[in-house]
Amino acid sequence: MKLLWCWRCKSEVPMLNGEESALVFSKYGTKGSGNFGERVDQFSGPVVREYERITGHHEPDAMEVWHHRLALYGNPCLNCGKPLRTPKAKLCAACGHPAT
Repeated sequence: MKLLWCWRCKSEVPMLNGEESALVFSKYGTKGSGNFGERVDQFSGPVVREYERITGHHEPDAMEVWHHRLALYGNPCLNCGKPLRTPKAKLCAACGHPAT
């Protein structure tokens, strides 16, 4: 787990490494009535509880937890220090500095 700037949340949040992500999302099941809304309600609870157990940060939305994975982000910008939006980004979205 590492605190990192999240573009969606516009704040620093705990980001999961690969092992932590696997553990958190292993809590999401596939049982249910087949109704997508019921499945999300039924199975997102264990995901957010596991995220909170690992990070100490309460995030009520499992879809937000999905975006809080280190693998989605690039290296820190050499100019402003914020993470590049993707590992393949050519420019920093925050300051426009070229990625190297």
